[in-house]
Amino acid sequence: MSYQEIKYDVQDQILTITLHRPDRMNAFTHVMRDELIDAFDRADADDDVRAIIITGEGKAFCAGADLGAGKDTFNYEARGLKVEDQIHRDGGGQVTLRMYDSKKPIIGAINGAAVGIGATMTLAMDVRIASDAARFGFVFSRRGIVPEACSSWFLPRIVGISQALDWVYSGRVFPASEAKEGGLVKSLHKPDELMTAAREIAKGYTEETSGVSVALARQMMWRMLGADHPMEAHKVDSRGIFFMGQSADVAEGVQSFLEKRKPDFKMSVSKDMPVYYPWWEEREFK
Repeated sequence: MSYQEIKYDVQDQILTITLHRPDRMNAFTHVMRDELIDAFDRADADDDVRAIIITGEGKAFCAGADLGAGKDTFNYEARGLKVEDQIHRDGGGQVTLRMYDSKKPIIGAINGAAVGIGATMTLAMDVRIASDAARFGFVFSRRGIVPEACSSWFLPRIVGISQALDWVYSGRVFPASEAKEGGLVKSLHKPDELMTAAREIAKGYTEETSGVSVALARQMMWRMLGADHPMEAHKVDSRGIFFMGQSADVAEGVQSFLEKRKPDFKMSVSKDMPVYYPWWEEREFK
């Protein structure tokens, strides 16, 4: 698939996805939705991709949904869908659900304005860092609409329910310093240092680590957020310890430690995930 509204670039086992509609402040469209989903499918199938960075082209990260249709932007009935049918799927949610399923760590490098879907799409990323010039806004109450992109699940888990509700109720746009103070972003950087910082984080995830181990750990951590008892974690932990304990990557990890050298892991995410993976039942939209 060739891309029109994103850029896809792999260097040193790090994929950089750049939202690429700078003339529209990288506003989100159905084309961008489809291209992002395809990019994550492609990344999961490529063993040369070990980590993913997402950023925006130009002065904005993503200014939200493209409002080119004016007051009918969110009116799907005007596009021929009947409200009573309830068949419409939120495009932002389709993207964040695909991110949630990713086998590769995701780092958000928020270079500028991140508003609406521009803010909520970042919530399914594992780590968010931001330019000190960035601004954020969960502006739905000021547009008469509701939070989307599964943000009612993600946001309270990241920043706590009180902070989440304050930002969502008010719909105000706030500076990067408040995003950091509220726990939404990990760190702030000068604009020209942001991507260097993101790549350093990515290298920490890709160098001297087992890709299969990282992929399993990512899904274990995210999915246990919804577990109702630590026994659920104990079940999947036990499977992982048993499977990986007899694997080539563990043999190499232990041997390299004993020999005081860097490990050379050979197992691949595309071919060597354990037989119990995935251990969850896929959810249907209905």
